[in-house]
Amino acid sequence: MRTANDGRGDETWEDPAPDAASSIPASSDDDATRVMSRDDLPTVTRRGDTDETTVLSRGPLPDGTVPTDDDPAGTRAFDRNDPAFDGLFTDPATSGSATPDAPGAPDVPGRTRRFVHDRPRAEAVRPTGRPSTDDPGPPRRSRPARGRRPAPRPRGRRRIRLRWIITLILVTALALPPATWGWVWYTARQDDRVATDAIVVLGASQYNGVPSPVFEARLRHAQVLYLDGVAPMIVTVGGKQPGDNFTEAAAGRNWLVEVGIPADRIIAVEEGSDTLQSIRAVSLVFDDNGWDDATLVSDPWHSLRSKVMASDHGIDSGTSPSRSGPAVIERRTQLWYITRETASLWYYWIFNDSSDIRVNAA
Repeated sequence: MRTANDGRGDETWEDPAPDAASSIPASSDDDATRVMSRDDLPTVTRRGDTDETTVLSRGPLPDGTVPTDDDPAGTRAFDRNDPAFDGLFTDPATSGSATPDAPGAPDVPGRTRRFVHDRPRAEAVRPTGRPSTDDPGPPRRSRPARGRRPAPRPRGRRRIRLRWIITLILVTALALPPATWGWVWYTARQDDRVATDAIVVLGASQYNGVPSPVFEARLRHAQVLYLDGVAPMIVTVGGKQPGDNFTEAAAGRNWLVEVGIPADRIIAVEEGSDTLQSIRAVSLVFDDNGWDDATLVSDPWHSLRSKVMASDHGIDSGTSPSRSGPAVIERRTQLWYITRETASLWYYWIFNDSSDIRVNAA
């Protein structure tokens, strides 16, 4: 059932039954747009012909009477072919150019109009959810993306952090030499007397086959270690200076033989003019004999550097320095030796070379 679009909805008409000969399509969709044609209504009456509302009825009046043209107050029956109603169906202004039912034909009072049930047109929606209009509207507030990194800190904080890093590096650089100095002093006070494969006596000055007081103090300490059973072998090491008749190693071996050490228990490695060259030569002897560890005999302040070099050449070593001789008698000499060994150790770490400062003790 449909209701006339007069704004009041107080009068209705019934939908006709679908007819195969009729041009009006049968549809159950009450909201669909339909075109009303007078050719499809054989019996049509009109009642209340006013400027506001025109209601069309297909049958008799409710009281059973059929309105006639002689009833001016009631609904008048009309025929599409009746010449009296030509003005209702023909528009002189559009005659020959457009039909009343043609789309886009102008609305003329007194003629049949197309009834269209308009639907509200849905506006296209953009992906952002705002209707598609020419006016984009106020700009949307941007939200920070998830996972976005926080804003960088001010440069002032970076400068402060950089200053702290530089300060820490400088403090560390300034603290390393004193720390190394203390390490040299601490190692000089250690005495490792565990069993090893051999006792290695590092060379010092000799005078035509006679060990200097510093070298003699080392040899005497090696004799004590051998007698205590620390190692079954003694290795003396050291070359000679230009013009010398004896090497440091040979002078040390001769001295040990004179004090009662069997000659077959002594190996003289007559090579090396500094600590690094001597350790390299000793490492070859250890490889030939299959030895792994050693007890290093030297001055107390020389113990750390010789131990580091031996470890770098594959010899697991401990230190047992001599506690007698000119190198340990005076305080001033001790401070000089510790400072010299600290500088020599750093020189070795940086340049991988030896910087021995030979001391000729009387």
